[in-house]
Amino acid sequence: MTIAVDTRFLAAGRKEAGSSFDGNPILQFAIKNPNHHFLFISDKAFDTHYTFPKNVTLLTTGPEIKNSLLMQYWFNYKLPALLRKHKADVFVAADGICSLRTQIPQCLIIPDTSFISAPAYFSKPNARFYKKNMPAFMNKSKAVATLSEFSKKLLLDHYKAGAAKIEVIHDLIDESFTPVSQEEKESIKEMHTGGKEYFLCAGSNNPRSNLLNLLKAFSFFKRRQKSNMLLLIAGDPGEAFKNDLKTYKFRNEVKLLTGLTSEEPAKITAAAYSVVHPVLYEDAGLILLQAMRCRVPVITGNIGALPEVCGEAALYANPENFEEIAQKMMLVFKDEDTARKMVKAGIEKTAHFHSGRSFWSLIKKAANG
Repeated sequence: MTIAVDTRFLAAGRKEAGSSFDGNPILQFAIKNPNHHFLFISDKAFDTHYTFPKNVTLLTTGPEIKNSLLMQYWFNYKLPALLRKHKADVFVAADGICSLRTQIPQCLIIPDTSFISAPAYFSKPNARFYKKNMPAFMNKSKAVATLSEFSKKLLLDHYKAGAAKIEVIHDLIDESFTPVSQEEKESIKEMHTGGKEYFLCAGSNNPRSNLLNLLKAFSFFKRRQKSNMLLLIAGDPGEAFKNDLKTYKFRNEVKLLTGLTSEEPAKITAAAYSVVHPVLYEDAGLILLQAMRCRVPVITGNIGALPEVCGEAALYANPENFEEIAQKMMLVFKDEDTARKMVKAGIEKTAHFHSGRSFWSLIKKAANG
């Protein structure tokens, strides 16, 4: 089978843009299925950090998508021609947008539903684009998937077209996130923090990341605990946050990790004391599932899909209350029994979340029509 995938999130310069769908699971899925041919398609050159297997063909076609008009032109004219030329059997629309003009079966994945219930986290033009076109996308696609029951219910409540097609896929997460030995943990900490323990947060230049509240929580933690614990933020949180950080009292104990290779996030996660994810909206919790696979305790908000995804494997706080976030940070820092219970629950929770079985089932459903 020739499987085409919208992999614009693998393009150079987009790895830290806060994409809902990470590239590594798609790569791993292609590696696991060497008997199938994959067409990775983007509107600009692919990031050279990635290593692509032999059964993957990289296809780049312009114009670079910079607005909704170019988006429609690319998906409805450039993409169909490319799919026909390379004789694709199915197209995986991994970012919630499919082509309305191709006759090739499509599998639509909707990784982010904030355009429905939290449009403040979308640009206004993008929110309008998704709201206007989503019924047509769902109706056109042969199979539709979300990353949580929370997202599925939201879509069912808002759209009737294609509602019967919606399924949930849980098992497409990055398999490079695994536990590391104590010796390797010490080596990773030595490299990034001079050997000190650290909280880890995946940040992006989006208000949903809630990073200013995280800084307030970290201040509260530092004043109460008097420890040498650091806070690492992986990703590019934007210039406004960087400017705020310059006047932050504990700025020397906060490190921004930008320009990471595709392999580094897994190692940094595995060596963390805890992953803190105080987001204001979340559909999938992939970051937390990856931390659980690394046997790292997680702290997150009691919002969106996160209680469903994490269950008893997380400590929950109101993400808008920095004192609550700080209290959970102190609890995981002081109470080893609680941390151990969370890790055990996380191992059980993620035991079957890496097979790719439900993703493969979705592709076959779309291909068979």
